[in-house]
Amino acid sequence: MIAGRILLVDDEPDMRLSTAQALELEGFEVEEASDAQSALDRVGFGFGGIVVTDIRMPGMDGLTLMSRIREIDVDIPVILVTGHGDIQLAVRAMREGAYDFVEKPFDGAQLAEIASRAMDYRRVVLENRVLRAAAGQADDLETRLVGRSNVMIDLRRRLRTIGPTEADVLIVGETGTGKEVVARALHDLSPRAGRPFIAIDCAALPASLIESELFGHEAGAFPGALRPRYGKFEHARGGTILLDEIGSMPLDVQGKLLRVVQDRVMFPLGADEGRALDVRFIATSRQPLEEEVAAGRFRADLLYRLNVVTLTMPPLSARREDIQLLFIKLVQEAAARHRRAAVAVPPALLAEIAERAWPGNVRELRNAADRHALGIALQPAEERSPEQQRLAHRVAAFERDVIVATLAAHGGRLKPVYESLGLSRKSLYEKMQKYMIDKTHYVDAGDDPDP
Repeated sequence: MIAGRILLVDDEPDMRLSTAQALELEGFEVEEASDAQSALDRVGFGFGGIVVTDIRMPGMDGLTLMSRIREIDVDIPVILVTGHGDIQLAVRAMREGAYDFVEKPFDGAQLAEIASRAMDYRRVVLENRVLRAAAGQADDLETRLVGRSNVMIDLRRRLRTIGPTEADVLIVGETGTGKEVVARALHDLSPRAGRPFIAIDCAALPASLIESELFGHEAGAFPGALRPRYGKFEHARGGTILLDEIGSMPLDVQGKLLRVVQDRVMFPLGADEGRALDVRFIATSRQPLEEEVAAGRFRADLLYRLNVVTLTMPPLSARREDIQLLFIKLVQEAAARHRRAAVAVPPALLAEIAERAWPGNVRELRNAADRHALGIALQPAEERSPEQQRLAHRVAAFERDVIVATLAAHGGRLKPVYESLGLSRKSLYEKMQKYMIDKTHYVDAGDDPDP
């Protein structure tokens, strides 16, 4: 019986090999990574194992890797391997959330014992999440994609249906709407969840290097190619490839990508034979790719291959009833991330938050939540349109936002709402009916608000 899965990260091949062998002798399944970035690509919210990483590594070090992993899932245990001079760093890391640490040179049995405890903890966390979901409480998907609007409920329903399949997916949405969050959720819901998730920013890859970066190359394929190199596609190894902003990919590379998507066979630069590629493709775009096809900037045949399923990410303007709940959650996350005490969000601020436009969507709202958690005032709102400046409109908008903000602050319970606002129960009902406010959108999971 396998004792559990360990992602082992160390840039020293000999140390990595000996540690992996010691853990495998104890019954663990060990997956090795030579650097922090490649390890991070293999960790998702549903990652079923633990991470053992060296602190001192070139590029991203072990402490930064731990911090990035905790941003993905705070309950993934990270065990740090330290040198003699790193004890103070390890102690600091324990305060910041590391599960434990071992000092070099260490006994393999000692590390295995710590890893076994960490694995037990991880199993309990994952089992509890499943039990909470079965009991009707918010599951992992609702935690990652917050919202009780109809568009978000429908989006989560579609993700639960599509995630476990092998279908390629195209995700379309404005900047900041959470396209990569949805892509990671699809990966974590799929049978490929235990394999790498490789995100490729097509807009950031230099045009002269994009083929080599994606497909890899053989030695001698071009001047300076002294040795073979795996591309990002091969690093996926049975996992998921996210092609972020695929509309930015040059047309000539789109033609080569079409063959890969269609046949699941890849030709590295300079190779005479193709290599089978077992991956799932997810692509994102800020604008509908049909417009890019019409403009001659994107291949129609590639679009038809990629959009087996198309998901449209709603902007905040299409789900304004979610803004206040989302802001409260983002403030809580920001306070925890910056190691601050719990930060209250007064109803007046929630009303202001709901009234703003948020053209940057969730990304912009997250920045505002960070500022609030740090005690920094929100930036001034943009100038309102003439219609929005009319007194009747402003009074009605203010009244609705105050009611919604107070409902959100009290978890949908009506009694503290009408008492705090100085209204009768009947008056509150009438105003909720006038402004089409549904109290069930603001009820916390598991709560039973008064009628």
